[in-house]
Amino acid sequence: MRKTSLSRTCAALAAVTSLALAATACGGTTKEDVKNEGGAAAPAGKADPDAPTKKGLTVGFLPKQVNNPYFTVADKGGEKALEELGSTYKEVGPSSATDTAGQVSYVNTLTQQQVDAMAVSAQDPGALCTALKQAMKNGIKVVTYDSDTDPGCRNAFVSQASAEDLGRTEVQLLAEQIGYKGEIAILSAAQTATNQNTWIEFMKDELKDPTYKDVKLVKVAYGNDDAQQSFQQTQGLLQEYPDLKGIISPTTVGIKAAAQYLSGSKYKGKVKLTGLGTPNDMRKYVKNGTVEAFELWDPARLGELAARTAVALASGQITGKEGETFTAGAMGEYTIGEDGVIDLGKPTVFNAENIDRFDF
Repeated sequence: MRKTSLSRTCAALAAVTSLALAATACGGTTKEDVKNEGGAAAPAGKADPDAPTKKGLTVGFLPKQVNNPYFTVADKGGEKALEELGSTYKEVGPSSATDTAGQVSYVNTLTQQQVDAMAVSAQDPGALCTALKQAMKNGIKVVTYDSDTDPGCRNAFVSQASAEDLGRTEVQLLAEQIGYKGEIAILSAAQTATNQNTWIEFMKDELKDPTYKDVKLVKVAYGNDDAQQSFQQTQGLLQEYPDLKGIISPTTVGIKAAAQYLSGSKYKGKVKLTGLGTPNDMRKYVKNGTVEAFELWDPARLGELAARTAVALASGQITGKEGETFTAGAMGEYTIGEDGVIDLGKPTVFNAENIDRFDF
């Protein structure tokens, strides 16, 4: 049975990995992001690890954007888990990846419908707090996944990976590909994306290491989790910095759009690209030589763990307090870390050697 503890110190990632068809990125938070938000985890009663798993619960999933390939995969993982647990899955959410007000209204709708729990990927770290706190006051268990809110506004956060691991490893991947020399840029999602900003800070910190003395970060560009904007931003970066050697795009939409541009340009194979993407989206670009390697976690497992966490909370088996443990079906046993964070585990590096072994 696999145990994952979140109290451990972040180390450099040994192996790591996102998703982008044509919708929005996996812009999410990770466990280090939570520490930057401040506040204590949401208060709760005493956990009973031996309590039976309740059936017949209703768990609402609220992604940043419905019909987004990344969240479609993640939420189907949650749906499958809830079916196995004898509970009901429902998904609501805005059609735009930047509709924070819409997310708030959907939280209120789920609260009015008196669901037993909700799993939310927060569009903005603070905007949902009031609505989520009201949901908890009504006895609804709140889990955030992929992108967190303030710890005091939910019971637990299912983190896709360590923010430090992701930030540092993406720099390591790109630096190796460019021979540790040259100008690089970052193509991010929205300027307000909690996860993106935290990962970028760790990227910048990693670049301070003498190992990267000949690597220069020239710009952080923002594609706003929009395929067309990300494509145009990639084009703009290469026009502004003709000597650019590499791009890191820690967003599923961004990396795919950047790969699309590079693949059809004179920069193919010359300007290196890495970041977070899904195997199915990036397979083409790995095989045609546009991309050497990129990273991601399995979004279906992320959604599954969010669902199982929600049911464990609603069943009283956990409250979200640090040190509590619970069994997430075949996924194994998980331990809740500081600020109610549950770490899914280490992501994977995808390259030409292994990409055909994955289908998501």
